[in-house]
Amino acid sequence: MHLFKLSVKVLLLLFSIATVAQNIQKPNIVIIYTDDQGYGDVAALNPDAKFRTPNMDKLASEGIIFTDGHSSDAVCTPSRYSLLTGRYSWRTSLKKGVLEADGPCLIEKDRMTIASLLRDNGYKTAMVGKWHLQMEFEGSLGKDRDWSKPFSDGPIEKGFDYFFGIPASMNYGILTYLENDRVLDPPVLWTKKKPDTNPRTYSNDINPQPYRMTPPYEKEGGTGWVEVAPSFNDELVLETLANKAVEYIGESAQEAKNGKPFFLYLPLNSPHLPHCTHPDFQGHSNCGNYGDFMEETDYRVGQVLDALKANGIDDNTLVIFSSDNGAETNYVYQRDVYGHYSSLNFKGGKRDIYEGGHRVPFLMRWPALIQAGSETNVPVCQTDYLATIAEIIGVKLPDNAGEDSYSLLPILQGKDYDKAVRGPVIHHSVTGHFAIRDGKWKLNMLRGSGGSLEPRFIQPKEGEAVFELYNMDVDPSETTNLYFAQPEVVKRLTKKITKIIEDGRTTPGIPQEYVKENWDLPSWVKS
Repeated sequence: MHLFKLSVKVLLLLFSIATVAQNIQKPNIVIIYTDDQGYGDVAALNPDAKFRTPNMDKLASEGIIFTDGHSSDAVCTPSRYSLLTGRYSWRTSLKKGVLEADGPCLIEKDRMTIASLLRDNGYKTAMVGKWHLQMEFEGSLGKDRDWSKPFSDGPIEKGFDYFFGIPASMNYGILTYLENDRVLDPPVLWTKKKPDTNPRTYSNDINPQPYRMTPPYEKEGGTGWVEVAPSFNDELVLETLANKAVEYIGESAQEAKNGKPFFLYLPLNSPHLPHCTHPDFQGHSNCGNYGDFMEETDYRVGQVLDALKANGIDDNTLVIFSSDNGAETNYVYQRDVYGHYSSLNFKGGKRDIYEGGHRVPFLMRWPALIQAGSETNVPVCQTDYLATIAEIIGVKLPDNAGEDSYSLLPILQGKDYDKAVRGPVIHHSVTGHFAIRDGKWKLNMLRGSGGSLEPRFIQPKEGEAVFELYNMDVDPSETTNLYFAQPEVVKRLTKKITKIIEDGRTTPGIPQEYVKENWDLPSWVKS
């Protein structure tokens, strides 16, 4: 009898998915992913912003705002892994920090990504932009390089039919453009960070200091140098990526109209350092060079939106816009000098376990389905993109894919959504700290030395466990620690996050394996 009931439930679920697929025409999907953009760096989310973002504002007004949307991590590489796979990156070998440009890709062989899911279900798939999940080049730094040979373990092996972009953040090298599995201009020269001489760039004792990766370049390098192509110019990267994305949309539009939709993943290099603003945008904002760079970023977003409209495909294109983590630590300078709050009222920024580290702009527009001007306060994560897209195209995820991904389609359809259905959101910082968000409660579980710069942040001693409990409904700025006042809540959340780690998944399903080796698990998991 029990097996019969289970079979009926499975059949009903499959019928439900099939019904959704029949009622929704498969949309084109564009994910625009900025780099180090805080929640307050969109004027629609921050009325007091000191620069203009009309195109991001357009996405907000014509679609839905997730006011409690999060990147999976407070730094770059892990968030990109989670976005594409629907799985938290700390389940991999990467337990803290970020990767380089050259090396084995963090996305495991045969792991489902949004790109492979869509490619296997009739989509054209492309990536234009910054990868930063590693790829493997022939030879090693400064030794035996053969740039004529294809690189491996890049986007093409992870589900993308086409790739154009750069390997990683500019301070990690390799500085050149790549197409599919080839290097377009061999990076045979060398460079280091150069002082940023733009008079609108901040200069004080707040780290990190501004820099540029710009010509002239050297013939020889040494320790700390990165490989660079003679043609590479940092202030042209954002323009180059946007133009390539527009070109791809134009080439794919007619096929999309004829029934073969496309997926475009567009991870931009801005506003990550270096703040290499194109000359056309320098001096435009009321927030120094950072504001200028943000206004250029918004313009590039507008180029993509205009291309969708010009090709007559914007109505049935799902555009997802978000950032890989919160604002870089220069948010303090923007706040104190210009009165611009990149982190809005949230504590911290990039690298931090606090809200400013991972609560990010989280917008979706799909005119054919999403009611313009919608808003939701359900806590969600970028891991949810995979399951959402899977349900849109009528595919049930297997147990070994999207382990931390919940479908947000009911929210996009304007249906009542029980917050409890989504399950807890897990946050993670650059130093390996965890937090669990479950409904109104957020439990920060700090261990080791923290990554915050502001003195009001608790800095635990190495090996010391520090817990902070906040009621996010009334205290989103994380000012009043309720740890001692709510011991039962702490106990319940600790039990939940321990199970989420040990089961290898957040979603219902068969427990999955994860990398346990070389992981100094926090004491609250061991207990």
